[in-house]
Amino acid sequence: MNYQPKPDLTARGEPHVKRFDEQRWLLDNIIRANGIDWDQPRSIYTQAPCGLEANADFAGIRERVKKMADIGPAFEAVARRREAKAKAAEESGNKVTARDNYFMAAVHWGAAQWPYDQNDATNIAYSNKKRECYTKYAALADHHVEPVWIPFEGKAIPAWFHLPPGHTGGRLPVVIAVPGMDSYKEIAVALYGDRFLSRGLAVLAIDGPGQYEAPMLGIYYSTERWAAVGKPIVDWLVARPEIDPERIGLSGTSFGTFFGTILTAHEPRVCACAVTSVCHEPGAETIFQQASPTFKKRFMYMSGIADEAEFDKFRKTITWEGHTEKIRVPYLCVAGEFDELSPIEHSLRLVKSVRGPKQMVVYQDSRHSVGNVPAANLGPFPATLVADWLTDRLAGKPFPSETWFVRANGQIDKTPL
Repeated sequence: MNYQPKPDLTARGEPHVKRFDEQRWLLDNIIRANGIDWDQPRSIYTQAPCGLEANADFAGIRERVKKMADIGPAFEAVARRREAKAKAAEESGNKVTARDNYFMAAVHWGAAQWPYDQNDATNIAYSNKKRECYTKYAALADHHVEPVWIPFEGKAIPAWFHLPPGHTGGRLPVVIAVPGMDSYKEIAVALYGDRFLSRGLAVLAIDGPGQYEAPMLGIYYSTERWAAVGKPIVDWLVARPEIDPERIGLSGTSFGTFFGTILTAHEPRVCACAVTSVCHEPGAETIFQQASPTFKKRFMYMSGIADEAEFDKFRKTITWEGHTEKIRVPYLCVAGEFDELSPIEHSLRLVKSVRGPKQMVVYQDSRHSVGNVPAANLGPFPATLVADWLTDRLAGKPFPSETWFVRANGQIDKTPL
């Protein structure tokens, strides 16, 4: 599709959240005391796809960020440095070094966008730089990386299409990678040793309705849009000669666990769905009313709503109820026992409502970001578990419907589901 994206400049304004506006001083003090990862391990999951060389980048950012206003400029400074290194390496003919630095620059530009909850000049500029650097990375990558625009509601869903290194022909299984509310498609596939590509799976990394680049282009969140977006996405995939139309899976993380679940419920050609770090509470009371006010403010931007009272009515539509009964394909849900953003009982109810074969994996003592606890270190590593599970499902391997409780010693208690 020959698509020239244009930013949505509708005068929606910056969302106003009462707790955020009144408690900004408190938020800044919390960041000063706890660092950039005060609400979630943002710097960790953003760093992960970049590899070892990015360690110093993120260590410096963690030191620099002392308040909310520091986040964008801190990532911007590192993005500019990485981009300069990439250009110098490219001019010197060091293409691998250029490739790596363009990738890291794109990741930093994307991270710099996070504090900006409107389509203002800064957010648009950062988004453009992210796409520019990732495009240059794609041209030098060790595997096929292709920009994708999927027609949707008169606009287009932005995505990147990845084929495994060395692919020379034949039809492949594919994973639709759905990020969360605070992450973006450019970090869905790692610079080195990606968990899906290394298993022979292609990846279509998307920014769906409301996610990062999509609201920049005027495609805002609604449950109805996520129910509708699966068809054009899968239509695009099945038209590709590299893709096996019978082996299309989906991986969703954080709020992507909700988005991806809704998509799967309404697109039967998705034949397996795996989600981790859950956001399954209907109405999202916990994450929007009890957690950091940044979550609510961010999601209001994603929804194209600036008024909090209007959003409080709208958020009642954020529910999987009435949708998940349509899922009849293998479904995996990986959650922390003490998820602070979405109480686990909502995910247990969701999994019970799924009509196909299913598996629920709960990690003892883990919070929302599944990991960083003994259960995840001594038991199955969550990201690896998801990658192996999807690989097996797309290969047609059967599995029993079970609940797994991964204990702190790595032992797994299994019960029929």
